[in-house]
Amino acid sequence: MTKTSRTKRWVIRIILMLGVMVGLALVFNEQIKIFVIQQLSSRTVEKLDGSDIQRNTKRKASFDFKAVKALDVGTVAHAAVTNNPNAIGQIAIPDVGMRLPILKGLANDNLAQGAGTMKPTQVMGQGNYALAGHYMTNQGVLFSPLKGVKTGDFVYLTDKTKVYTYQVTLKKVVYEDQVQWIDDVSGKQLLTLVTCASPTEGETDRIIVRATLTKVAKATTKTLSVF
Repeated sequence: MTKTSRTKRWVIRIILMLGVMVGLALVFNEQIKIFVIQQLSSRTVEKLDGSDIQRNTKRKASFDFKAVKALDVGTVAHAAVTNNPNAIGQIAIPDVGMRLPILKGLANDNLAQGAGTMKPTQVMGQGNYALAGHYMTNQGVLFSPLKGVKTGDFVYLTDKTKVYTYQVTLKKVVYEDQVQWIDDVSGKQLLTLVTCASPTEGETDRIIVRATLTKVAKATTKTLSVF
């Protein structure tokens, strides 16, 4: 076998190997992305404490809806590398197995690992506390579990000082431009959760889950066990 023939054979082998690797990456793209997101969420929650929340609450954040990107591998990878979350609390909906960190603002790094606050001055337990999150799959990642939420389910928020209990009163699908759902309602203490109606890129419908505050308790080992 000539040197030229050997070289060609190695080139062909390398090209085939690269093709296999690219093919595997495409096949397992979604699984890899889900795994990284779950790790990011867990890591953020595990490291979160009261001092982090106080510090992050004072940090500047972006609330630009138009800057939110689809949750592709690049966006998730950037969040993993940056590792600088603006975590200010946690959310839990036990009936659908949803437990996530709450992060200040709608930065793509935030939405790659949890729920993002939608208004710059909102406060837990006051007004209409609005959170947004990505709908990815039916596998219980990020805000995907909202698809299974029912009227009467309880939603819990905490800032590590208090635990706020809300009960779901409404769930509906609306068009993306119906932003009035995150506005405050005079005399009511509400929670509004917003996500896309499907994981399809360009989805124009949004799932809205509205809940009413029913109880505020001190954050203790017992009350925090729901998270």
